[in-house]
Amino acid sequence: MSLNKTGKAAVRREPLTDTQLLMTITICIFFAMYAIAMLTLGGGFLRPQQVFDLLNDNAALIIVACGLTVVMIGGGIDISVGGVIGLTVMSCVMYLNNGGNIATAALMAIGIGLAFGLLHGFLVSYLEIQPFIVTLAGMFFARGATTMISVNPQKVTHEGFKALMKSKIEIPWLGYTAKNGNLIPARMEIGVIIALCCVLLIFLILKNVRHGRNLYAVGGNQQSALMLGINVKRIRFLSYVTSGLLSGIAGFVFMMHTGAGNATNAAGAEMNAIASSIIGGTLLTGGVGNAIGTFFGVLTLTTIKKIVVTSGLKDPWWQSITTGAMLCFFILLQSVVLSRRGKKRSADAAKS
Repeated sequence: MSLNKTGKAAVRREPLTDTQLLMTITICIFFAMYAIAMLTLGGGFLRPQQVFDLLNDNAALIIVACGLTVVMIGGGIDISVGGVIGLTVMSCVMYLNNGGNIATAALMAIGIGLAFGLLHGFLVSYLEIQPFIVTLAGMFFARGATTMISVNPQKVTHEGFKALMKSKIEIPWLGYTAKNGNLIPARMEIGVIIALCCVLLIFLILKNVRHGRNLYAVGGNQQSALMLGINVKRIRFLSYVTSGLLSGIAGFVFMMHTGAGNATNAAGAEMNAIASSIIGGTLLTGGVGNAIGTFFGVLTLTTIKKIVVTSGLKDPWWQSITTGAMLCFFILLQSVVLSRRGKKRSADAAKS
């Protein structure tokens, strides 16, 4: 702390960390993008329900993307999450349709996710097998097991679960008036509350808990983490357990939204989750990332897809092209920002 010209103590502002900077950029881009959509496209973008629809449709993606963020911060990767979601959904649907209860189905979803997380974590952390190979095998196993349970699509017939699916949180003051004069309240699914709780919990763990800080250290430099006395194997193991657990929860939330099981459920979810994490400021090399940034990464990714469709480009390849272009843009942006910060830090170190 130093004295300013008036003789008072001047508080020194700490610069933003790489994680905070990239997260801030993502949030700003999302709000700018949505504001432009409101001004140019109007329509549904002017209604708060559009935001709730983004959350309702992507609650499961938000949860699983948080799991990917944890793994990627630690320097790993998990491409099995889409398969785990599909297996969870099909297993729970068949269980409920055969007289099961909702609480046990939820525990089953968590158990399936934990089983994959424990296995992947052990193979990657303690047997030191490449995470891409391990989780690729997990994805194939999960997809195959889903098909073994049922080749045909299965719809939930459990009356209690169907009632749970229809349960929504209504917010009248954020609604809109229909053409017939009726007030249509804004509606949010229960799965969104679960997703927001997962985002908040992961954010707090990464920010305030020792395990979270150790995870950043492991992802930033594994050798330095070892020298600091951090149990690298345990930290990486727990990151995969977290990803598996969140995948199981995401599967149950996905089922609450769709109400059906299919061999192709959540196909491509792993790629969307990775893309959302990167857009949210998580680096593939590890050490940088944030659950809040990932949350806005999901919103940014889904909003650009919505803009493409609303603009009249309804062919599916336009969404793929836009997603690829956006992903390249954010990767390039991250490289430029971090490179400039690295040069500035080197210059400041040389001056001192």
